[in-house]
Amino acid sequence: MPAISREEVARVAALARISLAEDELDHFASQLDSIVEAVRTVSEAAGGDVPATSHPIPLVNIYRPDVVHPSLTVEEALESAPAREANQFKVPQILGEEP
Repeated sequence: MPAISREEVARVAALARISLAEDELDHFASQLDSIVEAVRTVSEAAGGDVPATSHPIPLVNIYRPDVVHPSLTVEEALESAPAREANQFKVPQILGEEP
């Protein structure tokens, strides 16, 4: 007996406001039933002693120390700029905005 009936597919489609033809209801019911069966098979294979995981290998964040390093001065940052104004990069105006 299928886990997902065509009536359930029709109900979910109606809730999602998706129009499905009669043959699509049968097609999607069959596909969803296959998915439910695959999940059931995996659930049966994983016994109670197998912890739930989201990733097969434990992931650990590696943080680096938050250390302040010297950076460029304003002059060094702007020395290669094609145009500058008031210690800032000057770029062409876009979208017809007023300056």
